[in-house]
Amino acid sequence: MTAALKGLRVLDFSTLLPGPFATLYLADLGAEVVHIESPTRPDLVRMLPPYANGQATSHSYLNRNKQSVTLDLKDPKSIEAVKQKISDYDVVIEQFRPGVMQRLGLDYQTLAEINPRLIYCSITGYGQTSAYKDKAGHDINYVALSGIAGHSGRAESGPPPMGIQIADVAGGSLHAVIGVLTAVIERQQSGLGQYIDISMTDCVVGLNNMAAAAVLAGSQKQQPEQEHLNGGTFYDYYATLDGRYISIGSLEPQFMTGLATTLELPILIQKGTSFDAEDRQAVKEAIGQKIKSKTWDEWKTIFSSLDVCVEPVMHLDEALNSDLAQQRGWVVDVPLKPNSTETERQLACPIKFSRSQASYHYIGQELGEGKW
Repeated sequence: MTAALKGLRVLDFSTLLPGPFATLYLADLGAEVVHIESPTRPDLVRMLPPYANGQATSHSYLNRNKQSVTLDLKDPKSIEAVKQKISDYDVVIEQFRPGVMQRLGLDYQTLAEINPRLIYCSITGYGQTSAYKDKAGHDINYVALSGIAGHSGRAESGPPPMGIQIADVAGGSLHAVIGVLTAVIERQQSGLGQYIDISMTDCVVGLNNMAAAAVLAGSQKQQPEQEHLNGGTFYDYYATLDGRYISIGSLEPQFMTGLATTLELPILIQKGTSFDAEDRQAVKEAIGQKIKSKTWDEWKTIFSSLDVCVEPVMHLDEALNSDLAQQRGWVVDVPLKPNSTETERQLACPIKFSRSQASYHYIGQELGEGKW
């Protein structure tokens, strides 16, 4: 098996989550990633509890397979060191506010004069242009401005605080990987690198996809619990007798019929596809009362052998130790050091190939432990 990105060399100046998660995937898939860190202001992820094996678990995961190199970017000697080595690298990823890398003398224009093949990706909250470009922000702010929060959650209680960072990861990290690898492919034709401007807000707006199409082309306002997939129909979560939840997504006729038969609810067949708000509410109330009559374990057992798009809502520890997790290899044991027999359990890279595979050489290194 081969490493799909073997030979790709990445210089990573990012911290926290968006940039490091992007370069994690690149490193897992075979790229050589050197993570540049400040010797005096370490990445805050290094201090984020909980800890295992003497390090923050988030740091150990996000920075696995990467070399940790310390450089004081306020020192002209460090800037010169980067410039001397930049011709050996294919990609730069950075996550500073707009203008910071230019003031340091490490902006795209400067480095591209040395290495015209360089692909340079900047990840920021609001991009390199617009009146927002210098504003501070976090994932919750980007999701708020994107419109996603405005049609998510419950009509009475409002948008929910999510358990993951949607804009940071799905917006920033994954779009950065798409942009970088697209530029790598384009470089094969042109011989030149280019600059990539990733705005986490821009990219998370794109996740609205079907809802945005309804607004832009159909002039249909999006609101919580009004549409097919945001709680406006019986496609929803339902509380069980013991306070856990079941997910029901039985929209297609064959699945709806199977669900109605299992729950003994003819109203689902009669009114499950109705566009009338009162009918929809009556169907949801009927399902809710039925689901609340049994425990989570009981429903899990009942639906485990049925193909009707109903699944239990699992806690993360349950999900990571489930049969599906084992069968699909969601978790891997990563050596603490290269060739070490001691390991730490971490999430695996989920991308699977027929001829290539992800690799897991070591967890995130101690500050300055790496070489370049």
